[in-house]
Amino acid sequence: MTGANADADADTDAGTDADTDFDPVEFLDAAVRTESHESVDAMRDLLVETLDRHGESVRVDAAGNVRATKSGDADGPHLVLNTHIDTVPPHVPADRDGDVLRGRGACDAKGPLAALLAAFLATTPTRGRLTLAVTPDEETLSTGADALVRGTGGVDPVDGDLFVVGEPTDCDVCTAARGRFEGTLTLTGSAAHAAEPDAGVNAVAALEGALGAIRGFDADRDPHPRLGPPTLVATGAGGGEATNQVPATATLTLDRRSVPPETAEEFRAELAAAVRGAVPDDVGVSFDLTERSTPFLEAFDTDPDHELVRTFADAAAAAGAVAAERSDAEQADSGHGDAERSDGAESSADGDVRPFGAATEASYFSPAPTVVFGPGHVADENGAVAHADREYVRLSRVRTAAAAATDAVGDLLD
Repeated sequence: MTGANADADADTDAGTDADTDFDPVEFLDAAVRTESHESVDAMRDLLVETLDRHGESVRVDAAGNVRATKSGDADGPHLVLNTHIDTVPPHVPADRDGDVLRGRGACDAKGPLAALLAAFLATTPTRGRLTLAVTPDEETLSTGADALVRGTGGVDPVDGDLFVVGEPTDCDVCTAARGRFEGTLTLTGSAAHAAEPDAGVNAVAALEGALGAIRGFDADRDPHPRLGPPTLVATGAGGGEATNQVPATATLTLDRRSVPPETAEEFRAELAAAVRGAVPDDVGVSFDLTERSTPFLEAFDTDPDHELVRTFADAAAAAGAVAAERSDAEQADSGHGDAERSDGAESSADGDVRPFGAATEASYFSPAPTVVFGPGHVADENGAVAHADREYVRLSRVRTAAAAATDAVGDLLD
């Protein structure tokens, strides 16, 4: 679908902002009040209508991604702004209290969406291209992001050179994240009467050796310079069919948080080999990754010195400093100069370059230079924020993130 008209196109071509009335906080308030934990249809309509109202040509592709693109007059990079509109259940109703907006999606990831949408609407590239590509199912199978990258389902690939993925980073610039793999280890023996255990092969007893191999799986690996060591955790176990029978099968569910350059297939093969060497020869070993219609979210790692990283880090630091100065001035005027800053600037300075704590669709866009950026926290000093009943974002941080993203995108495409 398209919402661009001739007058809006003329304004854009002339470099005139067609989005001067866009308020990221107003948009976010409406977005958090729009449920998207079971269906993204209403949220997608809100996003499409917003882009349409601001004179942007927008379409929804066959995978459900919302896409809009602007092009400059000169050669330059194709910068893609990506985040997602789906949220995890259950729905948490919106509640706005001063600078704090609570509700499902406030920080994951409608707050980051509001910031990136502000940057997209405010930017008229003089070179290269700028694309907004918002996916519908990041919290589940990432079919939207997969289609953007691999062109599955007849979707034209986005073909970006640089990617910014909106997630709650508290206005830091995240250049790496662990991946997440999951699979089931199956050990097979042979059943026998429990009164004659030597007549069978006890698969449950073989778990002892398998668990030892799992505990020592990463013993000889060097930690990643930014992400640290990978993790491997047994998260479920099963085995045996009758209490008076030697069990013929035993299973372990394994959760892997990977670091570069490990791939899902490399992990599968190495884990199977390690367990094979740790259990008796008469025990069968197989390890199968959980079936998915899309690739696993693998680890990604962008050079911290890349222009994309430095540009976003500098813009975030500058926007954070301006917000802190404004907050100090407002508090001084109110006679509360020693009060905690409402914009959250009492924490570390914005624009720190660091890893992100969770797996994201950023892994699909790597190895192209990719950063994760946005307002809000995955967790704070009181516990979980994203995916939790207490999910919230500070609205002043949304404005800071929007200002930073706008400045950085403008610098990269000017």
